Amino acid sequence: MSMVMEKPRDVFLYNTLTRRVEKLVPVHPGEVRMYVCGPTVYDVAHLGHARAEIVYDSFRRFLEYLGYRVILVRNITDVDDKIINRAREENRPASEVALQYTVKYFIDTMRLGVKQPTFNPRVTDHIPEIIAFVSKLVEKGYAYESGGDVYFSVRKYQGYGELSGQSLDKIIAGARIEPGEGKRDPLDFALWKAAKPGEASWESPWGKGRPGWHIECSTMSMKYLGETLDIHAGGMDLVFPHHENERAQSESLTGKKFVNIWMHHGPLTVGGEKMSKSLGNYVTLEDALNKFDADTLRLYILSTHYRSPLDYSEQALESAKKGLDKVRRIIIRLGGGGEAEGEAEELEEEVLKHLSNDFDTPKAIAALMNAANQILERLNKGDVSKSFLGGFVKLWRMLGFFQSGVERATEREKRLVGILMEIRSLARASGDYRLADRIRDEINKMGIVVEDTAEGSFTYIL
Repeated sequence: MSMVMEKPRDVFLYNTLTRRVEKLVPVHPGEVRMYVCGPTVYDVAHLGHARAEIVYDSFRRFLEYLGYRVILVRNITDVDDKIINRAREENRPASEVALQYTVKYFIDTMRLGVKQPTFNPRVTDHIPEIIAFVSKLVEKGYAYESGGDVYFSVRKYQGYGELSGQSLDKIIAGARIEPGEGKRDPLDFALWKAAKPGEASWESPWGKGRPGWHIECSTMSMKYLGETLDIHAGGMDLVFPHHENERAQSESLTGKKFVNIWMHHGPLTVGGEKMSKSLGNYVTLEDALNKFDADTLRLYILSTHYRSPLDYSEQALESAKKGLDKVRRIIIRLGGGGEAEGEAEELEEEVLKHLSNDFDTPKAIAALMNAANQILERLNKGDVSKSFLGGFVKLWRMLGFFQSGVERATEREKRLVGILMEIRSLARASGDYRLADRIRDEINKMGIVVEDTAEGSFTYIL
């Protein structure tokens, strides 16, 4: 029997705020409301974005497999200093830049096999709500206007620094007032920025301007998920100042706990340095997908715990591809996977146990790979049930693998390969193994694997 049940299995996650693993207790029983910080659309996505997308997509699929209803919001920041700067460099409207890279991001994440969020709000579609949020903070005395800008008074929020684990003294030491800023205190941050020549702007009670970065996520997350979120997710680099500021302004507005569990993934690094556009050490998602398929990227990313750094390595990607080739061989022998009907109860219990403990995908993947090794050994003996094989495939699909099945050869390829395989069979029958091996190697170069078993020879695309 599947693990989907009326009362879903308990899930435990590391909470950045409390520095411990805690039980996920949804505000609304059986329903998880989750906000993921999305991209600022001023350039193409890179593998660092892919890590975020794959981790939270797989986590969402896992929760849904357990029986939770998941409402996932991923924002699009389409007004920002980086977008404005790119527009100036290219001498075109910022809105055009944002639209171009928003569309590109959607295409790349679709190729990556990521499910669309329940809601995918853009900042520019929520300006009235942002203005209303800022106005209420001003009314409550947590914010003030200065020369058309509006700032949040950090010292009025008692819990500032708790999320990032920094003392106020340490934060003060690194804070400063830039020339032209009208802050009363170096700690304060902008909720609303007065319009500058050539920038996109909107009318507000403080004159024309645009939102600050942090207020955008607070506004959109609470609009779609309510005043208290079950999970707020994003990269560790966002803990301070972005998430720290989100928490401060949101709890000041509502007087309620903003987020129950803060979930943060580690960076994707290159030679130990964070992969980023500013350092120029990034691999674009498009380039990665042109070289490796989406399942290979997913396995590469999930084979490292989400909270640990993941260093970019083509060798690791090649290793992930080889591991998936093994699983594909099983699916082909199963007959393509179909709807993957069947059960593998002991394996399912082991996989879910690891995923329920701070989403430990490396241990879950290891259990699945161990099962794959055992299945391949037993397949040749004919003692693996179709039901078990179906359950095995279903667990992979739970994490987002093999969504469109395993790629099959076209009819033309089948005919050509069939002729070569007939010649190969004759060569093997006559003892000419050198010719048989050469035919196999040539077929392999075409991306079609030949596997000789006790049941006969199989061919399939990898």
